[in-house]
Amino acid sequence: MKQRLSDLDEKDRPKLDIDEITEFVNLMQTYEGAMYEISTKLDVLDTEFQVRFSHNPIHHMERRLKSVDSLIGKLHRKNLPVTIPSVRDHIFDVAGVRVICNYRDDVYSVSRYLSDQSDIQVLRVKDYIRNPKMNGYRSLHVIYAVPVFLTSGPHYTPVEVQFRTIAMDYWASLEHQLRYKSDLPDARLAEHSQTLLDCARSLQNIEVQMQSIHRDISGSPQEQEADDEAISGNAD
Repeated sequence: MKQRLSDLDEKDRPKLDIDEITEFVNLMQTYEGAMYEISTKLDVLDTEFQVRFSHNPIHHMERRLKSVDSLIGKLHRKNLPVTIPSVRDHIFDVAGVRVICNYRDDVYSVSRYLSDQSDIQVLRVKDYIRNPKMNGYRSLHVIYAVPVFLTSGPHYTPVEVQFRTIAMDYWASLEHQLRYKSDLPDARLAEHSQTLLDCARSLQNIEVQMQSIHRDISGSPQEQEADDEAISGNAD
């Protein structure tokens, strides 16, 4: 991390002294610890589902910490100073976990059971499954505060968790590739964007049908248990 900071261009490099760099490295270590705390809780839930219902709701998980470049870029976009307090007080997705579930019911069941645990707090909820973005993006975003126990005591640290189904994930991956990693002409981009929107609607209908079949053959928790309040906390 120290090397990465020193490699930045002069105009992007934050004006940090040695003590501040050490503080930043320690802060990132805390975010990493929070990320793994959430991951462990999710692993335990997945195992319990297998024991109780013979069904693993989580297909797989992905973890990431924002890079120094990404943090500085986000601070610039928010017109915030490039300082450690700015990161700590205003950036809530430094640590991120993506939870890929098999079915929509799994998304809401896992997120609800995680949110109900007494040692973590729900800070923010954005439900893009019930309320998809205009481009068709669907996912449930929850920011949790989880205690990380260090020598100085517990530090409640935010982690953004994105819950989505397999279909939502591969759609989002392709849409991200189209938006950020392609140099197609504008007309072709617009054409593909419309096609992806149509695909999002089709995938949603397919997921509903497959979910119905799964409900009929599985004894695992169903989404309607949490329709009115899928997870604790206030929607944002």
